[in-house]
Amino acid sequence: MLTYKLEKEFLSLLQEPQLELFKNEFKIAEKKNFIDIKFEKRGYSVNNKVPEIIDSKIQTIGFFSGAGGLDIGAQLAGSKVISSLDFDRDSVATMKSNNYFAHTKHFHKDIKEMNSKDYSKIISENNPEKLILVGGPPCQPFSKAGYWVTHKNRLGSEDPRNMIGQYLRIVDELKPDGFLLENVESLLHPKNVQAVSELKETIDKLGYNFIVYRANSLDFGVPQKRKRVFFIASKKPIQGEPIKTHGTDKEIILNPKLKPYERVIDWIGKFDNEKYFEPEELTTGKTYDEELKQIPPGKNYFALTERDGHPNPKFEANKRFWSFLLKLHPNLPSWTIAAQPGPWVGPFHWNNRRLRVPEAAALQTFPEDYHFVGSRRSIQKQIGNAVPSLLGEAIVKHIMNNI
Repeated sequence: MLTYKLEKEFLSLLQEPQLELFKNEFKIAEKKNFIDIKFEKRGYSVNNKVPEIIDSKIQTIGFFSGAGGLDIGAQLAGSKVISSLDFDRDSVATMKSNNYFAHTKHFHKDIKEMNSKDYSKIISENNPEKLILVGGPPCQPFSKAGYWVTHKNRLGSEDPRNMIGQYLRIVDELKPDGFLLENVESLLHPKNVQAVSELKETIDKLGYNFIVYRANSLDFGVPQKRKRVFFIASKKPIQGEPIKTHGTDKEIILNPKLKPYERVIDWIGKFDNEKYFEPEELTTGKTYDEELKQIPPGKNYFALTERDGHPNPKFEANKRFWSFLLKLHPNLPSWTIAAQPGPWVGPFHWNNRRLRVPEAAALQTFPEDYHFVGSRRSIQKQIGNAVPSLLGEAIVKHIMNNI
């Protein structure tokens, strides 16, 4: 175990009752200028290793790959990623810049421009015994029920938003042994019931068995609350669900094999070092800099409202977006990392600053040595849009066991 030293100066503007609540979680020597927090270094590297999956007979083609979160998960699961695709130039450059995907054919294309002929040579050269497709197409079609009117239209609507239809068209053309379709949890909102019903019908007509799995990345060793939906499809019947590795205290009592949820400090504590400093992390002199410093770790702007007993309320509860001035707690998991956060949308670091790139990437369980290409804004978007790699690993493992 290592010791992280949280400097008390970062807590100096907290109200005394709030400070005491936080301090009581740790054994504190009052005379010290810092709080000692025991932590472990979590993380892993991939680029310094020859992938063990080079000779894998179960192979994957990725679509809407972004920076490669789900593709990394596929290779961690033991499936060689033979191709990736994304229309964002920086995302494609990111995947190309990592040796982990040196064997992968990367397409900087719109999926509408692709068909089975584009993959015939790649597939024949790699000669997979089993083929999987993975992808998280954008979810805009689900804002309108009854989106796919006929079987033909469901597989290739002219509506430019219909990336799900385009993905299913590629499934129909390549006829893989199985595939994953990842999306946001709100896809299963009652307003989308018609469209989801038609999506299920389309998958069934394509000849696949499938389950709809609601996943929380916390359950798979990711130090972040992030809910996603996976359509897990196979030519064969699918047995059970992905095996959770982590759980709540109550779940651990019932299943001692489970581990406690991951703490953010174990994944990002090592990056709280001057050599990782980024100018973009500073909030000094900005609009809500002083208010941010008054928020206890693990809390949001509610801490500065009358509702939470603040003697000099700065805000009114429920009048702001929930993640406004939201701050990480070192002993807890993170909240969802956003792709395009507003200037005062969290999570912020408990040291009263914005998260650094390696910290945000670690909370998405990207490898420590993974290289990102693009501007700071572009990299934030790539990281925030990704499927956490360890979540991807668990889901891909399940489909590999069912094809």
